[in-house]
Amino acid sequence: MTPDAISAQITDYANRADPYPLYAELRKTPVRREDDGTYLVSTYYEVRSLANDPRLSNDTRNRPSGHARTAEAEDTGLPPSFIFTDPPVHDRLRDTINRPFGPPHSPRFLDGLRGDLTKVVTELLDAFEGKDQVDIVEDFSYPLPVTAICKVLGVPREDEPRFHGWADALASSLDPQSGEDGQEKGQRARQDLGAYLADLIETKRRHPGPGILSALAPVMTPADLEATAVLLLVAGHETTVNAITNTTLTLLRHPDVLERFQKDPDLAVPLIEEVLRYEPPVQFVPWTTALADIDVAGTTIPRGSPVWLMLAAANRDPIRFKDPDRFDPDRQDNEHLGFYTGIHYCFGAPLARIELHAAVPELFRRVKFSGLLEDPPPYRANAVLRGPRHLPVAIEGLTA
Repeated sequence: MTPDAISAQITDYANRADPYPLYAELRKTPVRREDDGTYLVSTYYEVRSLANDPRLSNDTRNRPSGHARTAEAEDTGLPPSFIFTDPPVHDRLRDTINRPFGPPHSPRFLDGLRGDLTKVVTELLDAFEGKDQVDIVEDFSYPLPVTAICKVLGVPREDEPRFHGWADALASSLDPQSGEDGQEKGQRARQDLGAYLADLIETKRRHPGPGILSALAPVMTPADLEATAVLLLVAGHETTVNAITNTTLTLLRHPDVLERFQKDPDLAVPLIEEVLRYEPPVQFVPWTTALADIDVAGTTIPRGSPVWLMLAAANRDPIRFKDPDRFDPDRQDNEHLGFYTGIHYCFGAPLARIELHAAVPELFRRVKFSGLLEDPPPYRANAVLRGPRHLPVAIEGLTA
């Protein structure tokens, strides 16, 4: 990859705080070929079309040699999780996993988590008492999702701290610039987490309890269930941390919208959906591969070519969204790609929305903010799962 390739600029940490000018430049060529043969697709209708095209594979084992595959495709002793498979394997696994997770088979499962999540939010905010500054990531947006996904899986609460390092290493391995060291760390984390989950799954098989691992243990192979649990733990945690943090940062940067929101809590639904368009927690999908020649926007993507679907660029496509660089919670017809689309639409989107609606309104109801202490804040290295690594803010007080 040449140093001036736009994909290299997008993954360059120097552009992490504001990649959107690069995305605007990218949209001038809706389907762009990089020197290494990777195709970047950046406009809304083209991204949406390809994400729903069965000729585009999510299985990174179809990648040509020399292109990053993610730790999922390496010899970690586990099969790929369902997000990195294609039909019919994908459909079988996803349908099986969905049965204890949500409608139509378990319509009350996620709703039953609301009370526990509300309690966790209250406890986290109570800990702000007496402080004049906090780190929103460390003190709020990280602890909530890890508690939520552990509860979904049935992971004992005392084991939650062990997942921080595993989740960071696995999430970093999704970055196409993670290099050999990042890939090796991702493989080791996946192996270690898989070993932990293997023991937990066997315990759940013998002594069923709450959580979907107990429900899935009798109907999935141990390897498939381990791979699924690894995916849900990482994807269900990292993306929601970013979503909560990005929402907080966006509101603090738009005090007029924040004032409206504090007076009108019903604004929460359109506001959160607009943040998912404006600052999506997953910026692009860099692991798809063309299984056949595909004609898109006057360009033919040859069979075997790696393809990056640029979700964040598509979410600001002026052909689809009026005045797309403006944060506007009153936006109508906001069919964003913040949770992707097609058969790989984010499995955990319903849980993420429940967490966002438990966290964001209460955060801004109870906390009186003085302002950001760093803007832009320091970002995570990962260009795919983009979000602040820390978000230090000054606060003046806390209401009951």
